[in-house]
Amino acid sequence: MGSIHTHFEYDLLVIGSGPAGQKAAIQAAKLGLKVAVVERKNVLGGVSVNTGTIPSKTLREAVLDLSGYREREFYGLSHMVKQRITMQDLLHRVESVIRHEIDVTRHQLLRNRVEVLTASARFTGPNALLLESVDGAGERRVTAQKVMIATGTEATRDPHIPFDGRRVLISDDILDLDELPRTLTVIGAGVIGAEYASIFATLGTRVTLVDRRDRMLPFVDGEIVDTLAYHMRENRVTMRLNESVAGVELIEDESGDKVRIHLDSGKQIVSDKALYSIGRTGNTACLDLEKAGLCADSRGRIEVNASYQTSCPHIYAVGDVIGFPSLASTSMEQGRVAACYAFGFEATSVPGLFPYGIYTIPEISMVGKTEEELTQAGIPYEVGKARYREIARGQIIGDTTGLLKLLFDAESRKLLGVHIIGEGASELVHIGQAVLAFGGKLDYFVEAVFNYPTLAECYKTAAFDGINRLGHVYGKLPEPPE
Repeated sequence: MGSIHTHFEYDLLVIGSGPAGQKAAIQAAKLGLKVAVVERKNVLGGVSVNTGTIPSKTLREAVLDLSGYREREFYGLSHMVKQRITMQDLLHRVESVIRHEIDVTRHQLLRNRVEVLTASARFTGPNALLLESVDGAGERRVTAQKVMIATGTEATRDPHIPFDGRRVLISDDILDLDELPRTLTVIGAGVIGAEYASIFATLGTRVTLVDRRDRMLPFVDGEIVDTLAYHMRENRVTMRLNESVAGVELIEDESGDKVRIHLDSGKQIVSDKALYSIGRTGNTACLDLEKAGLCADSRGRIEVNASYQTSCPHIYAVGDVIGFPSLASTSMEQGRVAACYAFGFEATSVPGLFPYGIYTIPEISMVGKTEEELTQAGIPYEVGKARYREIARGQIIGDTTGLLKLLFDAESRKLLGVHIIGEGASELVHIGQAVLAFGGKLDYFVEAVFNYPTLAECYKTAAFDGINRLGHVYGKLPEPPE
């Protein structure tokens, strides 16, 4: 097909090389378009690969392995694979995975003939941008028929908080820690805060989790969040919910440098370190959006329509910079679909079927509606549950506390939502996602044969549980012969 508008230097210019930007660029290149990705850092992959999704999930896996967490059901709470785990033990694995992911990203872009420009970008007009080289090589002006903003986010910083990267941290600073803290206060019980709180608690760190809301993860099914909270408290996490932070100060006591967190209620929390995790702000401040006729909200986010178009029709925005759900998986799909929409190609995507994976310990995954959403919408539903302890595989792997919950229409038995907490939840959820996608009923799980022993059997057990709650006997007896 080739370039379709020769008076522009590029058909599509993508700003940012994270998951959304990568998939947008590769999709556009596969449509035969001339595409460039602008990345202001010397490494590709954005926050997802370098300081966010990939490092935190790799760190989590290293913690699970070295702490012996998965075997404690068999060998006791004192069981550890390595008695004294250091940050160096954890980061060795993280650095290896990051290097591999950066290499894969670069290879994918290059083999699809996407030009990679290492520079910072800012608009000088609706279709024109100024690229400033990060290595001092100078400036370059470029034009593009379409522009895709995929600049992602950065941790929100309160100007009153004394961030020093050593005692008062944002999530990006975790990878620079010299040693594991004995005590840690996490401010903010969103996805990032809950993940790191549970990860450090598994290592034996005494964690206090503070949030002004009355529950963690408000978009997650309430019963699942309650289960997570129970597990975290069992792991000695102290929950300070319905509490807001009045101030943070750096102090010294006889045992060394500390942090004191003052709560509005008058309580004080002293810990070795504090992780400030109260949200993310879009990386839009340096883009000069107003020169393209755009503006961002107070958190740096850009508003888009269902096709990911901004108020300037030829400029699109995807990924974390447009807000919730801000997951790598959803960002990838947004980038792919937006690139198709931008050039008039058909694309199908169902945001209501995007699965969410939250890598706490234990992990959580969900797809479809929650009980709270169904109740608010006035939709009658019933619940079917299966606990891992009922399943042979749960006993084998030592996870006897996991839970899989199915929500379904009480009359038609059509599946409405799947909610899981436990080992492998983020993999297991895809079975339910597929059934939701084809409009399937609870009957599918009853009639399906699952490998034995597997956690997937939870679907069958939960389906029978749901049918039992309806007071039905599944199936009919054969008619007697005449």
